[in-house]
Amino acid sequence: MIKGILGRKIGMTQVFEADGTVVPVTVVEAGPCLVVQRKTKENDGYDAVQLGLPGRVSPRRLTKAQKGHFEKAGVPPARTVAEVRCDATDEVSPGDRVLCDIFAAAEQVDVVGISKGKGFQGFIKRHGFAGGAATHGSMFHRAPGSIGPSAYPSRVYPGTRSSGRLGGKQTTVKNLRVVRVDSENNLIYIRGAVPGARNAVIKIVKRLAGARPAA
Repeated sequence: MIKGILGRKIGMTQVFEADGTVVPVTVVEAGPCLVVQRKTKENDGYDAVQLGLPGRVSPRRLTKAQKGHFEKAGVPPARTVAEVRCDATDEVSPGDRVLCDIFAAAEQVDVVGISKGKGFQGFIKRHGFAGGAATHGSMFHRAPGSIGPSAYPSRVYPGTRSSGRLGGKQTTVKNLRVVRVDSENNLIYIRGAVPGARNAVIKIVKRLAGARPAA
């Protein structure tokens, strides 16, 4: 069975369960995706499928290698391509469609996406430093404190947490719960927040067996 699907983040809303409990959910337009390539353990060392999320792609933006890759699979060029794992026994071939019905309500999933970019930020927002006391007369507020020894080696060690770019990186949120699957409209309702802004491309994958129960 294919373990995941690509989709676009629509936004957040809330749904009501049978007992009236309000559940915050993220709505994702998942697929339909097309299989671009099937990878096997014999040829590639692992079993997976390469999925393409359909979208408008200018032919001028495709290299010859990309054009040949899609033509060999017999599928239209996809704007986004990503791999997801599958079982060795899955009979999947290029051109097959992958729909959101591979997931079910109450199933646990991991969501992979690019987090929102926050720009250049300081120590406190970027790393959660406590800072100094906010009392009158204090000269130490939103500062990092000591960042290295003075006498030796008289420099800041590489890797020391500092200010810099925040966000805009691949982020995985694990152990989320699928609340509802709308197969007719290709929508998946996932409890909680997922990485990325609206219309961001995300990957939803099934949790491994033995994972802790979702909240």
